[in-house]
Amino acid sequence: MANVEATERNSVVYLCVMADKLSTCAGGFKSYMWFYLYKNVLHSDVQACLQTFDAYVVGKEDAPGIVVLQEWWGVDFEIKNHALRISQINANFKVGVTGYCMGGALAIASSVLIPEVDAVVAFYGVPSPELADPSTAKAPVQAHFGELDSFVGFADITAAKSLEEKLKLSGVPSEVHIYTGVGHAFMNASPDGVKRRKEMGINDENEDAAELAWSRFSSWMSRYLSP
Repeated sequence: MANVEATERNSVVYLCVMADKLSTCAGGFKSYMWFYLYKNVLHSDVQACLQTFDAYVVGKEDAPGIVVLQEWWGVDFEIKNHALRISQINANFKVGVTGYCMGGALAIASSVLIPEVDAVVAFYGVPSPELADPSTAKAPVQAHFGELDSFVGFADITAAKSLEEKLKLSGVPSEVHIYTGVGHAFMNASPDGVKRRKEMGINDENEDAAELAWSRFSSWMSRYLSP
């Protein structure tokens, strides 16, 4: 999968360095959503929970915002690749949240905890019941999981199907997609990302699954972040 060049972006994308703090902060997600907007690619301070930490910002100054919550590896090469690709999406002045693994679970939590969120796409992660109950989601949620994911109760197929049922109870638009023959972190499709997955013992490679997920992601965010 080729990296997207950081030019002519349509959306501002925020990569949240300290996403793990959100679950412990009073009103965490809500206070985290208000960012300074900057042009091009830079680091800025983000104020939340009376603490200041970094966010990696990509996009145009007057564009809508999409918050990207990273995997436990942090804001690394792969999550930046994702952000650059996401920044190509056309959207209106609304707020979307997406995330991967830990960030996926937190993205779903945002649909429950933050009324300002307009759309969510989550990859292979489900929040604990103590953090958020997806059956009370208030924003449209699309979620993606690998059939072979072995993170039991968090991202395996049973967790995915349970999430699907809870989202149906919420009454908001929702989709849960399960991809055949792939495991956890299947969106890490760059050469370095594939190498890292293999070092973890995850040996599947299916770029078609990642591309299909990207297509569904783009359609979902465009639908709910556009006029």
